[in-house]
Order: sequence, then structure tokens, then C-alpha cells
Amino acid sequence: MPGGVPMHWMVKWAGAFPLFVEAASGATFTDVDGHDYLDLCLGDTGAMTGHAPPATVQAITDQLQRGITFMLPTEDSLWVTEELSRRFGLPYWQTALTATDANRFSIRLARHVTGRKKILVFNWCYHGTVDETFATLTEHGIAPRRGNVGPPVHPAETTRVVEFNDIPALRRELAHGDVACVLTEPVMTNIGIVHPEPGFHDALRDLTRHFGALLIYDETHTICSGPGGYTREYDLEPDILTIGKPIASGIPAAVYGFSERVAERIRSRLAVDTADTGGIGGTLAGNALSVAAMKATLQQVLTEEAFDYTIPLAARWAAGVSDVIEEFELPWHVTQLGCRAEYWFCERHPRNGGEAARAVDHDLDRYMHLACLNRGILMTPFHNMALISPATTAADIDYHTDVFRECVEGLV
Repeated sequence: MPGGVPMHWMVKWAGAFPLFVEAASGATFTDVDGHDYLDLCLGDTGAMTGHAPPATVQAITDQLQRGITFMLPTEDSLWVTEELSRRFGLPYWQTALTATDANRFSIRLARHVTGRKKILVFNWCYHGTVDETFATLTEHGIAPRRGNVGPPVHPAETTRVVEFNDIPALRRELAHGDVACVLTEPVMTNIGIVHPEPGFHDALRDLTRHFGALLIYDETHTICSGPGGYTREYDLEPDILTIGKPIASGIPAAVYGFSERVAERIRSRLAVDTADTGGIGGTLAGNALSVAAMKATLQQVLTEEAFDYTIPLAARWAAGVSDVIEEFELPWHVTQLGCRAEYWFCERHPRNGGEAARAVDHDLDRYMHLACLNRGILMTPFHNMALISPATTAADIDYHTDVFRECVEGLV
């Protein structure tokens, strides 16, 4: 394996090598050397349910004995799509294996039904490995993001980019009339947590409708806000919604839902005889195992009761970190979003991705991550995020506060 890892970005873990995992359960895992760790990374949301939740493990085991994939629907898909409609308010749903695919398929559909070629994203957004989203703003205009590997075309050909919370820029770019869709997280999460300012989502909804662009919310990370994600918590009205990672407790699965109006536009523009060659779908999408895992996760793991437990624990985590920051008078801040919380190396909360990116300190990141790892805590490798699972305890949170204080004291 190049770099000794099965996926190239695994070389980014702090230290000379990544840990190899032997087993995991709940909020902890054990490496091959027998060391136990508190896991606050949780697969960067993929294991937000906690590792191997019993209800999902049982459903997976049962389905394995009945078959894994058929290219035919199972009855579980009926329950899953009805539950997704109840949670997110959109009546129609389709499946994929990753949120990247769900986003990619949604973009293709948006282009198809609008007849427009461009999409709009926010600077330093995150939507998996969708080509069009690896674009950033520079003093010379739109450019490929730093580290963008082999972009098929210059992103200015496919993408318009504005800063999050910048309503005038959003209006200006949509006014070109060539944007098929705006793809965004309700709250930015992968460049630190950047919350929308009051009125931003109302303006985003109004402007997309006014200029004829579809609005796609990617809830893959922001499902941490509650059972129906940020969409339900704040009564958002997407045309399309995508979500992957945690909804099957780590089994590859994703979904994308759309409104009645969008569903009708899709129906009128797609022919049955070309349904398998349109660039949307996949042989394993909607497989019986993934759908069974989704049903169990939605029904018994990512429940109202689970969020009622995890969100206060995230607040406890944030308060503990904030107290240490104040104690040592550091120019850092903490932000919470549901059962996710994060500290960032700047004094004020950034209002957009550009401001957050300028506050990144890679050496300081690696120090904090490695110091925590050496004391038995795994943080998310890309930033300083902690995710709280239903298996995380108050004692786990307080242990992190103690470790964080020790790491900061050593640094200072």
C-alpha cells in the first residue's frame, strides 16, 4: 500500500504512522498493540452511532443470512423512505452508497431538469469528492483548491463560488442565470463549524427560487443537529437533500430526497429505456444489506432519545474546552453544533470558510492531535472536532477536558 495505508489521506494522522485497529465498541477502540482509546473522531461521522450498535449489528447479521444484494427492492426500503420523509419533509427518495454519489447524482439531475451547466458552492465547502466542489476563491477569481488532484476541467467552467453568509455575492452570482443548483451544508463543518448568520437561509431560499436554481442541502455532517438534521430543527425548505455516512451505522449507504415539484420535473425528463445509462445509480446502490442497516439505525439508534443524550454531552465538552482556553488566555474559540463541537485557533468565530481557512495552523493541529493520541484520545485528523455518540459518557467528556488542559499547559 502506498504510504502503508489503504486510503492515501490516512497518512495525515498525527505521528509517524496511523494506528491499526483491532476492534471497536461504542465510543472506544483497541489498537493491534492492545492500547485502548476514547474515540471522538468516530469515523469523521461515519460511526456517529457509536461502533457496532447492537440493533444494527443484529439487523446486518439477519440480512447477511438472507442475501446481500439483488438489484431488486426489499420491503425495508418502504419503511426507510417513509421515515426519511417524516424526518426531513421531502416526499421522494433514492439510494446511493456514499454522500459523494448522492451529491453527484443530485447535481446531474439539477442540470438535467434546469438545462443549466453550473453549480454554486461556498468557499471551503465540503461535499465528499465531487469534482465541481474543489474550487476556491482567489484574488484572480475561481481556482482549483490547494491539493486538488487531477481536476478534469478548470473549476471556473463548472462552478461559481461565494463566501458563506455573503448574501450580496450570492445574489450577484445567481443573477447570471446559469446556475442549476446551490449545493451547501446548512452549517459549514469541515473548515471548522461556521454557523449561518440570522436571515442567511431565508435569503438563500428566496434567491434560489427567484433565479430558478435548485437548493440542495447536504446533511451528512449536520445530522448531528437532531433526528431530522438542521433542516428539521430550523424548518428549512430544500429542493433536494443528501445524507450519507452515519445513517447505516457505518455500512456504506446514502440517500437523496427531493420535493414533489422536483420529482415531477425528473419524471417528465427521464425515459425508462435509458434509465440504466444516464450516469445515475450503481449496481450496489440500494442493496439489501445497506437498506437493512439504514432501517435499524433510523429506527433504534439515531433516535430522538439518542440526541437528547448526546447534545448535552457535546455542550459539556465545549464548556470544558472553553474553560481551559479562558484559564490560559488563549486566542482560540469553541463552537458547537448539536452533538458535534470543535475548537479553532482564532479568537472570533469565522463568518465564512475563507476566514476559517486563514486561521488554520497545521503544526498546532498536529501537536494537539498527537498529544491527545498519546493520552488515549482520538480526534478527527483534519481539524479539532469531537463527535459524541450515544455510547459516550460524561466521564469520557471530563477525561478529555483533563487531557486538553494537560496538552495546553505543556504547549504554553
